[in-house]
Amino acid sequence: MIARWGAQALLLLPRLLQSLPLRVLAALGRGLGWLLWHLGRGRRDVAMRNLALCLPELPEAARRAIAREHFALIGRSIVERGLLWHASAERLRRHIHVEGDVSLAERSDRPVMWLVPHFLALDVAGTATQLYQTRPYCVIYAPASNPVFDRAVRRGRSRFGKTELFERQQGALPLVRAIKRGMAFANLPDMDFGPRDAAFVPFFGVPAATLLAPSRIARALDMAVQPVVAEILPGGAGYRVRFLPPWTDFPTDDPLADAARMNRWIEQEVRQMPAQYLWVHKRFKTRPPGEPPLY
Repeated sequence: MIARWGAQALLLLPRLLQSLPLRVLAALGRGLGWLLWHLGRGRRDVAMRNLALCLPELPEAARRAIAREHFALIGRSIVERGLLWHASAERLRRHIHVEGDVSLAERSDRPVMWLVPHFLALDVAGTATQLYQTRPYCVIYAPASNPVFDRAVRRGRSRFGKTELFERQQGALPLVRAIKRGMAFANLPDMDFGPRDAAFVPFFGVPAATLLAPSRIARALDMAVQPVVAEILPGGAGYRVRFLPPWTDFPTDDPLADAARMNRWIEQEVRQMPAQYLWVHKRFKTRPPGEPPLY
C-alpha cells in the first residue's frame, strides 16, 4: 500500500508541473539531474564505463563532462514527462519540431518499421508519430515492475488513441498480427536483452548482444524501414524529431550484416549528440562465451 501511494505521489508531481513554461521545466529537470549525478553512484559508474568503452579516444575529463550533461538531460526527461503525458496536443505541437517525411507510413503500400534508438527523447518520437500522422502503430515494451508506474506509462504513451503496446513476454505473434492489420511498428532495437535471438555484433568496436529481429521481421513482412531520431533541444526550445529517408539496403538476406549496419548507423547518431544516448543502460552486460564481465 505504501509503495502504491508513493508511486502515485511521484506521478502527481510531473502532472502538476507540466503547466509551467518549458524553460522552467528544463531548469528544474537539470537540477534533478544534478541530484541524480551525485546520488546515483551505480548508474553514474555504468555511464562512465560505457563512455570509456565506446569513446576511448576522448580524455577522461571530456567523458565525464558528457556523463554529467547526460544526467542533466535524464532529469529533464523525467520532469518533462508530465508535459508529454498531460499537455494538450496544441501545446505539444508548438514544442515538437518534426523534420523529414513523417507521413511515410500513411502513404506506403508496404508496412513501415520505424527504427528508433534509445536517445533520451525516445518518448517524444512516440508522441510525434501520434500528432503529425494518422497511421496507428504498435511497440514492444518491458513492463515496469511497479504496477502503478506501468499503468501510467501505458496510459501516457497511448493517450491519443493511436498506439498498441505489447509486453515483450507476449512474443512476436501479436506484433505480427498488428502489422498485418496495417499498423506501423516502432522498433527500439538497441538494448541488451540477453543472448536469445541475438548475435554479438560490434557497437563502437565492442561485441554487443544485438537483436536480429529487426532484419528478420522486416524481411518476412516486406517492411520499409525508416530511421527516427529524437533530440532534446536546449532550454525552452523544445524537441526535434527527425524522420530520415527509408533505408534502401535493409533488410537483406543476412540478418547479421543487417544488425552490424544498424549498429554503425546508431554510432553515427550518437557521435552527433553523445550526451543524449542512454549511457546508463548496461549495453554490454551479456558477454560472448568465455569473456569476463564489463561491469
